[in-house]
Amino acid sequence: MSRAVRHQSCQRWGRWTQLCGSRPGTRGTRSFYLCAAPMPGTAGSSFLRKILCTSSLSLPRGCVRYQGGSQDGSAQPSSSRHGPSRLRNVAPSDAIKNHQKSLSAWFSNQPNEERQFGPSFSLDAVHVDPVIRESSLEEILKPSPDLTIQNQLQQPSSQVITLQNLFDVDACGRQVKNVVLYGTVGTGKSTLIKKMVVDWCHGRLPRFELVIPFSCEDLSQSHAPISLRRLITKKYQHLRDVVPMLGTSNLKVLFILNGLERLNLDFRLAGTELCCDPNEPVPPSAIVVNLLRKYLLPEASIIVTTRPSAVRRIPGKFVGRYAEICGFSDTNLQKLYFQMRLSQPGCAGEHGAGSSSGEQENLVEMLSRNLERHNQIAAACFLPSYCWLVCTTLHFLYFTRTVPPSQTLTGIYTSFLRLNFSGEVLDSTDPANVSMMKYVAKTVGKLAYEGVMSRKTCFSEDDLQRCFEVEMKTESELNLLEVFRSDVFRFFLTPCVQPGKEHTFVFTIPAMQEYLAALYVVLGEKKTLAQRVGKELSEVIGKVSEEVTVVLSIISKVLPLRFLPVLFNLLKIFPRYFSRLSGKERDAIAATMAEELFKEEDYYNDDVLDQINSSILGVEGPMRHPDEAADDEVFELFPIFMGGLLSRRNRAILQQLGCSIKNLAAFEIAKAMKKTVIRNSRKGLPPSELMDYLFFLHEFQNERFTVEAIRSLRTVNLSSVRMTPLKCSVLASVMGTTCHEVEELNLTSCNLDASSLRTLFPVLLRCKALHLQLNSLGSDACKEIRDLLLHDKCAVSNLRLANNPVGEQGARYLAEGLAGNRSLTYLSLLHTSLGDRGAEAIAQQLAENQHLQELNLGYNSLTDAAALRVVEVAKSHTTLDKVHLYFNDISEDGKRALHSLRMDRDGVRALVFLTAGTDVSDYWSNILNVVQRNLPFWDRERVQQHLALLLQDLESSRRQTPNPWRKAKFLRVESEVKKMLGKLQHGSL
Repeated sequence: MSRAVRHQSCQRWGRWTQLCGSRPGTRGTRSFYLCAAPMPGTAGSSFLRKILCTSSLSLPRGCVRYQGGSQDGSAQPSSSRHGPSRLRNVAPSDAIKNHQKSLSAWFSNQPNEERQFGPSFSLDAVHVDPVIRESSLEEILKPSPDLTIQNQLQQPSSQVITLQNLFDVDACGRQVKNVVLYGTVGTGKSTLIKKMVVDWCHGRLPRFELVIPFSCEDLSQSHAPISLRRLITKKYQHLRDVVPMLGTSNLKVLFILNGLERLNLDFRLAGTELCCDPNEPVPPSAIVVNLLRKYLLPEASIIVTTRPSAVRRIPGKFVGRYAEICGFSDTNLQKLYFQMRLSQPGCAGEHGAGSSSGEQENLVEMLSRNLERHNQIAAACFLPSYCWLVCTTLHFLYFTRTVPPSQTLTGIYTSFLRLNFSGEVLDSTDPANVSMMKYVAKTVGKLAYEGVMSRKTCFSEDDLQRCFEVEMKTESELNLLEVFRSDVFRFFLTPCVQPGKEHTFVFTIPAMQEYLAALYVVLGEKKTLAQRVGKELSEVIGKVSEEVTVVLSIISKVLPLRFLPVLFNLLKIFPRYFSRLSGKERDAIAATMAEELFKEEDYYNDDVLDQINSSILGVEGPMRHPDEAADDEVFELFPIFMGGLLSRRNRAILQQLGCSIKNLAAFEIAKAMKKTVIRNSRKGLPPSELMDYLFFLHEFQNERFTVEAIRSLRTVNLSSVRMTPLKCSVLASVMGTTCHEVEELNLTSCNLDASSLRTLFPVLLRCKALHLQLNSLGSDACKEIRDLLLHDKCAVSNLRLANNPVGEQGARYLAEGLAGNRSLTYLSLLHTSLGDRGAEAIAQQLAENQHLQELNLGYNSLTDAAALRVVEVAKSHTTLDKVHLYFNDISEDGKRALHSLRMDRDGVRALVFLTAGTDVSDYWSNILNVVQRNLPFWDRERVQQHLALLLQDLESSRRQTPNPWRKAKFLRVESEVKKMLGKLQHGSL
């Protein structure tokens, strides 16, 4: 297409909302491979079948391909319709076998990101094919209809075509030789081609006897003339015996040209001469053009993959079939992908094989329900790339036991973008070679940042025009925008599925908006007009001043004029002044990060990891009514991503994407925000906000900064935060950067278990006060606590285990820990189901401990014998002076025996009642406060019975005392107990 025509199509490009119709939503056939144990099989071609007596290739047993619910064998027998092969000698057959082995090994390799973030697909074992829809050049060129996601789900599937049928005859009965397979970024073009090659290597693509894949990115690196045969042997040396046969035999060859947008092709005869000789050296682009013209090796089949903007580079007369990759436009394909990926044996890691299968099934079920609700995530998962991101994020959230530096949420998103944009330029025909990711950061990043600042996630057509079109002034800029709209736009923005907002756009994954906003800021794209002009002037003047300085230095040696040194300094003033402005810009970035990290309006939201989990799996419960006001948007990941992008690893990846963040800039930003961040963290953050702060430090990956920040944290309160394995790992990792003692660590009601305690063990050792109430910690967890108490570096002096199912066995482990511990002074085992045997186990080891001062065994169903046994041991203990025994099953005789204890005589005080003889106990308020705090977790009927007994004891003691002052005290305590009883009876407490 001429540039004039392209420019004309750029003037308005129709409405932005027409883009949503470009994403095909056909309900295609479901297609995947499921391979079990290998078995001997046939080679994948008639030509190989005739020359190989024995084959080392194997076809997986039970390898079944599912298409639209029907089932048939995937390895079709070689058909005689391909004709007998003329190539019968053994050497070429061995060469092709080696070629298959080499290709299989190469294309089966997964990127680092696949191996790094959980278990990955093996392409020859499990694969879900995306929907492929047959298209036409007219359909590609015409404007996109104004459709929404819901409309697309209802489109017919008459044009769906499978990968194996791409080279079938067309509607007119002509044999198809050239196929153009196109799709936007993220639809799975490269993965599909990899799968196609692996299928051929394993005999599942019998149509072709030889497959030769080429990367157009690789071909674009050289312009030196080279022959086709030399090019093939250069890339695949083991085919040197087969290449001479090309064009001289009936060998059925398939050339794969992946990423055609990387090549600048000219099909004019004036631009690319005709060439039919495979031995003639011509530029690589000329080889591609003549292959597509069918002037060179006309019998060869060719499949080309490209982005939509480059489809028109090949004239329509040279294309036999256009096919568009539509991704997972059927939600059933999405569910199938998630089912396979999340059910992989290694998904739960090494330590979770036994207990995690149920959790994996639960994740898949929750995700399926969320997809069925037509949630926004279903629109995102049209793109297989986002299905990968969802699975990777879930693996990070649920199955991460330890967090090495590479395991960060920012790292996952940065690696995700590298998988899709690494080395990509927006338009290879543009001389500027603009990095695709850099362009995204400047345009989409601006839209994302403005949305974060105005706290909105839905964007209108006007918003898009303001961010994308307002500065488009030149022909080159307009062309780049057109390419971006057709190839990349739908990767980041998708039509909103909320009723009434169908013609607005949202970011494909909510967290992506915050990531791109953070990238926009840390790249320094958020500049005023003065800053942009100043930077350009500084660069120009800086370059000119260097040249002028050299000239003037030479002149000064000949003409020693006094004003020359002054002129030198004047030339250097502006760049120096601008460097100060740059420093202020970095201060502004640091201030933005600190301000967003400690926003008070976000203090009582869920922590960011729970927010991400909810955005993927949804929120269980009734759906919101359409007329109900929506909650305010929350953007707490924004500052965390800003910190994560400054880490060395992420900066290295961004450098590969064309987005450079200098070391000096990262250092100055960290230095600028250090004081502000540490000062704000000392104010005392709510638990969820503190968890976000710790996660920010983990994402930042700056050890020196983290050490200074953690040293200022003497009290860590994470009560009621759902401490998943990931959060425990983050807490252990961040706190492990220092060795200072922690005054208090509050992990009350945090869903901890034995594995959580193992992860946190180094941190727990350094805590003086350790709160572990309400965590369902059983005997396995008590074994970990025993090891903690017996450790020679244990600093725990106050340990609270109330409302945990410790039980008798757990009590035995704790008693062993008590016997050898030297730091513990207070132990609370309130309401831990000890029973008499558990209390007896504690009493047996209590004498060996020489430091415990207070022991709480209240509400443990202790009888007289166990209670008196504990008290007898406490009498002879050197330091233990207080034992809590209230709310136990103690008889009247037991009460009288415990009443008779005297601190001055027996050395211990038993807190059983609110009375002490004929007076009110000094600890009555403590006992009632304990009851008040724990009522939500205790059996209310039993509590009422105990309170009634306490009330009777108070009334009896009041009648026995003649002292009016004591009577008044009794009446006051009685009123408090009666008030509590009344609230219990009415259910208001």
